[in-house]
Amino acid sequence: MSLIGWLQIAVTLALVLAAVLPLGRYMARLFMGERTFLHPILSPLERGFYRAAGIDPAREQGWTAYAMAMLVFSGAGFLALYLILRLQGVLPFNPGTVPGVAPDLAFNTAVSFLTNTNWQAYSGETTLSNFSQMAGLAVQNFLSAATGIALAMAVTRAFARSGAATLGNFWVDMTRATLYVLLPLALVVGLAMVALGVPQTMADALQATTLEGAQQTIAIGPMASQEAIKQLGTNGGGFFNANAAHPFENPSALSNMLSIWAMLMVSAALPITFGRMVGSERQGWAILSAMSLLLICGVALVYWAEASGNPLMTALGVDPSLGNMEGKELRFGQAMSALFVAVTTGLSCGAVNVMHDSLMPLGGLVPMVLIQLGEVLPGGVGSGLYGMVVFCILAVFVAGLMVGRTPEFLGKKIEAREIRMAVLAVLILPLVILGFTSVSAMLPAALASLNNAGPHGLSELLYAYSSAAGNNGSAFAGLNANTPWFNTTLGIAMMLGRFAYVLPVMALAGSLGAKSRIAASAGTFPTTSPLFVGLLVGVILILGGLQFFPALALGPIVEHVLMHASATF
Repeated sequence: MSLIGWLQIAVTLALVLAAVLPLGRYMARLFMGERTFLHPILSPLERGFYRAAGIDPAREQGWTAYAMAMLVFSGAGFLALYLILRLQGVLPFNPGTVPGVAPDLAFNTAVSFLTNTNWQAYSGETTLSNFSQMAGLAVQNFLSAATGIALAMAVTRAFARSGAATLGNFWVDMTRATLYVLLPLALVVGLAMVALGVPQTMADALQATTLEGAQQTIAIGPMASQEAIKQLGTNGGGFFNANAAHPFENPSALSNMLSIWAMLMVSAALPITFGRMVGSERQGWAILSAMSLLLICGVALVYWAEASGNPLMTALGVDPSLGNMEGKELRFGQAMSALFVAVTTGLSCGAVNVMHDSLMPLGGLVPMVLIQLGEVLPGGVGSGLYGMVVFCILAVFVAGLMVGRTPEFLGKKIEAREIRMAVLAVLILPLVILGFTSVSAMLPAALASLNNAGPHGLSELLYAYSSAAGNNGSAFAGLNANTPWFNTTLGIAMMLGRFAYVLPVMALAGSLGAKSRIAASAGTFPTTSPLFVGLLVGVILILGGLQFFPALALGPIVEHVLMHASATF
């Protein structure tokens, strides 16, 4: 580790922090129905969409109607993307004449982009046409992120309102998230990506002659536009198999910093939006503080683990001063690679600029744990916020147990129904991740896809299902996931991680929204204090992570011990 490295990390995070407050307040005005500086330009277009779709923007929905609208919209998106992938061989903008995608892979990919996971069991540059990349994947990058924001706004209104039977209108929230938030930001970031050297073209692949005289095909396409929303929407799916390690997707240290900034910006601003809408901006800062504390700890641990180098190589006399550089790009360096690793998994982004399978055991442990904690640090666009609200409810419940009071959060009493829904949501990830991992660890067909045996092989399986259920999308790439078993089971895990989680959260929001807000009393636990932040961090670590400790002990932790023992003896 070096001072320069820490300064690079600090500058990047400071730039994110500078954008959080204005963006968070802007989104609060937008979703409270107030006019913003973009309304003169975009409101006619917004009204046109409502008229065309027959939607009354003034008609609000209860939690069941809101959730049903989300499920119907998601189902339609899945069907459209699945058909595009299956039929891409006869669709336009296919300069490479790539055929349609196989049924199991099309199912996995459609579910992946629908759920904001962007798990990719294929090489994008050789498997998908430009039409599939743009009309299929990029469109879902916008819509899946907008859906997450819409759900977060519904949960926010449950606390902002008193005795309300409705939580807003899904179609309005989703439209506004797309038109007023994601599209303008993607336009700006996309142009910045082009300026930094990311290609944006509809041309066919380039043919080049190498120094040895061989012919090489270099894939190009509409990359800058995809890169922008891929990061802003915490989607993560890359145009290339190498993702953000590819020089066309991420050509320089500046584009790398821009990518990290774009990944963090919207998710980090949403807690401020939450605070403004519930009438306590300090509450938003308290939630963001808990998110940031755990994320920075993750960055520090990855940086330390990777900068310390590989003890096996050091034992052979290799200079450890550069650290573990396997699977990394020299143009990014250890510090910004470590920041990218922690950010992409603390979020539910899944973009990678290093190969996670090549990380040191403890370096690989961190992204796995950040996913398993619930993708709330700061989590996916929208999903991180409502996931964090679930942990806040559990934290005040624990505090209430300690002092013998009925727990309250933002003026709403937390009772048995709310706790049942919160616990149900928290149990989804461990049930899906550990269930599918244990079954796969026993099946010869699944084990045949592993590139490594022993603890690292278990880590590859555990990471795959953690990434799928957590809607992250990154991978330990030693696993060959393009098989019927993995395409199917990972697709199911993605759906359960998104929809089985959000339905109890919406039921929780409906229950809380119907309750009247009560004034704080002398005995009310202050949820904007450092004490609450500490309690919240503890609840996340215990309830979000303790279930996975035995599996982690058999995977990356054992691998770390064995590696150092081998280097010593």
